[in-house]
Amino acid sequence: KKMDIISQLQEQVNSIAAITFNAFGTLQRDAPPVQLSPNYPEPPPAAAAAAAAAAAAAAAAAADDPTTTAFPEQPKQLSADLVKAAKQELKQVQELFGQAADNCLNMKKPE
Repeated sequence: KKMDIISQLQEQVNSIAAITFNAFGTLQRDAPPVQLSPNYPEPPPAAAAAAAAAAAAAAAAAADDPTTTAFPEQPKQLSADLVKAAKQELKQVQELFGQAADNCLNMKKPE
């Protein structure tokens, strides 16, 4: 069954939203800590040890997964995926908007 124009547009918006959500989530999860200000206190040693243990466990899990990308490469890859999806959505939006406009201007029923 052929989807109507609005459903196709909604599917593309959902796809972009999912890619964006995953990109920000991955960056938030994997980004190394950065000290925001020299006046901000360092975390207590217990928290640092727990974080190091968690990082070691994550690194071990990542080593088993061949699809895992090193963090410095992740932003580049995620950005490329998002741009690719946005360009695809833009092209489809232009085509679908044209179809919708033709249907409205010509008073045609949508297919």
